[in-house]
Amino acid sequence: MSKQPKVFSVLGLPVHIMTDYSSWLLERLQNGVGTHVVTLNAEMTMQAEQNKSLAQVIKSAELVVPDGAGVVLFLQWLRWQKVQRVPGIELAETLLRQLGQKQTGASVFFYGGAPGVADKAAEFWLSQVPGLRVAGTHSGFHSQAEEEQLRQTLVQLQPQVIFVGLGVPRQELWIAQNRKFCPRAIWIGVGGSFDIWSGTKDRAPAWLANNHLEWLYRLYKEPWRWRRMLALPKFAVKSLVYGLTAKGAIS
Repeated sequence: MSKQPKVFSVLGLPVHIMTDYSSWLLERLQNGVGTHVVTLNAEMTMQAEQNKSLAQVIKSAELVVPDGAGVVLFLQWLRWQKVQRVPGIELAETLLRQLGQKQTGASVFFYGGAPGVADKAAEFWLSQVPGLRVAGTHSGFHSQAEEEQLRQTLVQLQPQVIFVGLGVPRQELWIAQNRKFCPRAIWIGVGGSFDIWSGTKDRAPAWLANNHLEWLYRLYKEPWRWRRMLALPKFAVKSLVYGLTAKGAIS
């Protein structure tokens, strides 16, 4: 196996730093090493302070990437790390392209979103990467009986990469509870990525994302998010206090 990532603490949660996340994941995939990927941002960090189950899942994940601008700035300013933001959607896209281009034989599964959204997301990627193998899709809106059927489907198909778009914290908790059914798979919580891939929504312009302002675009497009955005100033204050008093690297 390749060199393990360096781990830093952000408000008590691990963040893994490396230069090439997708290659690391592909190597684990080829070796059949099950992996839970968490894409950490400021909002999730603050949720974890109140939700101990979520915090434990994040701490137990094999890979936690610096998805949010707040997490990246924390590492850059308070830990003096030359780290770049790794949006979960972009990591997933890189992995999808590599899976199709390298002809690994690995199959992917899309779970989450409103009815039909996962189907459209899968169709989009099949059009972009013809060599991609899609094992199946499933909506995030279903009955308990249908969820049990989904588990049976996963057991039968054993997809190697499973994208779960249920939103935070539901997707992280669901992965932790169900990854045992496909123990050798790569599981990634991708939030609203299916909406982007299906064309239901669009991402912020690159110039906003590059200047750590993607959250502002989301607020503009979805004003109802304003309560959730209150986590950002709380994260900033707590980060300053924590960063000045705690140790940086935890492994």
